[in-house]
Amino acid sequence: MANPSGIGASVRRREDKRFLTGSGTYTDDINRPGQTFACMVRSPHAHAAIRGIDTAAALAMPGVVAIYTGADMAADNVNGLPCGWLIHNKDGSPMKEPPHFPLARDRARHVGDTVAVVIAETREQAKDAAEALVIDYEERPAVASAVKALEPGAALVHDDVPGNLCYDWHLGDKAATDAAFAQAAHVTTLDLVNNRLVPNAMEPRAAIGEYDRATGEHTLYTTSQNPHVIRLLMGAFVLGIPEHKLRVVAPDVGGGFGSKIFHYAEEAIVTWAAKKVGRPIKWTAERSESFLTDAHGRDHVSRAELALDKDGNFLALRVHTVANMGAYLSTFASSIPTYLYATLLAGQYKTPAIYAEVKAAFTHTTPVDAYRGAGRPEACFLIERIVDKAAIELGIDKAELRRRNFVPKEAMPYQTPVALQYDTGDFAKNLEMALPVVDYAGLAQRKTDAKARGKLRGIGFATYIEACGIAPSNIAGALGARAGLYESAEVRFHPTGSVTVFTGSHSHGQGHETTFAQLVADRFGLPIENIEIVHGDTNKVPFGMGTYGSRSLAVGGSALVKAMDKVERKAKKIAAHLMEAAEADIEVKDGKFSVAGTDKAVTIGEIALAAYVPHNYPLEELEPGLDEQAFYDPKNFTYPNGCHVCEVEIDPETGVTEVVAFTAVDDFGRVINPLIVEGQVHGGIVQGIGQALLENCVYDDETGQLVTGSYMDYCMPRADDVPSFTVQYHEDQPCTHNPLGVKGCGEAGTIGASAAVINAVVDALAEYGVTHIDMPATPQKIWQIVRQATPAMAAE
Repeated sequence: MANPSGIGASVRRREDKRFLTGSGTYTDDINRPGQTFACMVRSPHAHAAIRGIDTAAALAMPGVVAIYTGADMAADNVNGLPCGWLIHNKDGSPMKEPPHFPLARDRARHVGDTVAVVIAETREQAKDAAEALVIDYEERPAVASAVKALEPGAALVHDDVPGNLCYDWHLGDKAATDAAFAQAAHVTTLDLVNNRLVPNAMEPRAAIGEYDRATGEHTLYTTSQNPHVIRLLMGAFVLGIPEHKLRVVAPDVGGGFGSKIFHYAEEAIVTWAAKKVGRPIKWTAERSESFLTDAHGRDHVSRAELALDKDGNFLALRVHTVANMGAYLSTFASSIPTYLYATLLAGQYKTPAIYAEVKAAFTHTTPVDAYRGAGRPEACFLIERIVDKAAIELGIDKAELRRRNFVPKEAMPYQTPVALQYDTGDFAKNLEMALPVVDYAGLAQRKTDAKARGKLRGIGFATYIEACGIAPSNIAGALGARAGLYESAEVRFHPTGSVTVFTGSHSHGQGHETTFAQLVADRFGLPIENIEIVHGDTNKVPFGMGTYGSRSLAVGGSALVKAMDKVERKAKKIAAHLMEAAEADIEVKDGKFSVAGTDKAVTIGEIALAAYVPHNYPLEELEPGLDEQAFYDPKNFTYPNGCHVCEVEIDPETGVTEVVAFTAVDDFGRVINPLIVEGQVHGGIVQGIGQALLENCVYDDETGQLVTGSYMDYCMPRADDVPSFTVQYHEDQPCTHNPLGVKGCGEAGTIGASAAVINAVVDALAEYGVTHIDMPATPQKIWQIVRQATPAMAAE
């Protein structure tokens, strides 16, 4: 009998009880004895020389414990925050990598750049003293646009980075691509912007630094998606603390979406300063700080060209992208517009030749790094928009043009022209499953009905593919990654048969405490409540690379499977001894270890007890105990894929867009918990809709000031902005190279949604001659398009 809590069961998330009842433990919930509070003093200017900082008045204020500046950190030989991925230019030279000191030393380079820290007995006292600091700024010219930053004469962000160019990188076969364009029957060209986003996790970032003088151990509590990586980066490269003297704890984390992967300045500041003052230091961001300092996402300006033959077959794709890095290189920033973007430009299509150029620019803005999807949404948006535009220009049905150019299932494994090799996928099936669900045949009638009500109706497709679980480590290393990309797991059975799993993955909303427990329950027939999942503490978990890029189940879950394999092998030996049978005759089914062809059986609980109380035990062959550890380094990425279809209605009188229907058909390989998968898809779609219609991070071009610095100016999606979603998936194309056959689901919704929504908006506005609209498609933008349309177009 299958375990009701095992693989394939829609088990409700066990962790939700503590979250919904207010019993979670987040970083700001933690208070240490003798704790003080930090206030980060931030530059109000986008670019200014720091000529001096007068701390005298602030130090004399009530409750102030200490004030530190960049000069203090420099005196202690504190280094800059490292970038985790080295990109090389076209000529093979390394990218420009200017230092990013936790406290600015000579110049502030974006609004919100940290220039000092005030530590006081209370949060309010620290804020009051911060306002009393006298900082002599010499304001200088700033540039916020990546395109303008690369123009001659633009204000330099770093004096030693000529022209603000971080790198000029390329991928693909330029000669083959140019040759294909030369013989094309038709070329579609599209200029597009992938708008900058502010992550806006529910929980703001927070950090507590603590130092134990008796042991010399530092402890950092932080809102992080990967505590071991923070320990490695901060300990080894910034503060010079040996790893055995640095503990990093990431407790409950209220959302990340990529923004909490990175090593931030505040983590290093409170860890360093706690030793200086001899007391713990807590810092929690206010929402306005989050807007200014959480790494932003996206911000690409691109030109794409698609070459087609007379029958609408894709011949080649040519892409030029300018990517905004912000003022400094964040932890993984350099890899997002390169290996996580350009390598996905093949999409689901059998385009023979692809060539991409990416220029990364420094600007006087907040650093830009991974945000849910991290490069893959940018690639999908570009591909799916230009495919739609090509269909319009050629007069070919948009679904048909896609179908005509899909990589066929029979071609798998398929080597793309941009480095990746897809192992499995049935792209046509995703589309064919979606079409009847969305009633594509009835679209014309729905358009007519909408017109009668004064509305414009449109439908949009997005067929996406993503690469999850970056791997293997040796290949990633050759491409510039400065860390391994494996994962670890330890499975520890206790004498009574309960289990503790230690995983290097980290959960911040994904449901690991449920899904990982389901894997163990399914394997050993245990009740799920007898399985504990431990993560987020470098003193408990051996090592791990954390959670991002939809890697948790494909990489972390596979490490867990390998550890369970070791447990099972040892358990079989113990079972064979207990039942006086040959090990080869032991079968494992539904949690029972039985002797083939007999009714003899023992449970894993009985085996665990024998392992820890070895009165009847093969001691000459085995050590006591039942505790195994494993690491898993994938052989390849996994490639989730799908077809997302959005239908909208637009009110031409107001420009308001209503998403009236959204269908997602996804191939995630094997699905462990359908309920959690559906929740992940729902959340991702909402974020994609947010980017397409609502969200936009805007800087003033002249001053570098953040215009959208609060929720008054930055519009987040709400429940009434989205419809009920239709979510389907199929499991007949499992991943071929991990033991679970899983592919990853956490980012799929975001990757497919924005392109599907904009394609639907463009379709609805077709009668006004619209072939493209940049995100976000706000009511004002659409209203202006309608008003500016020629009378002849409007009359038609």
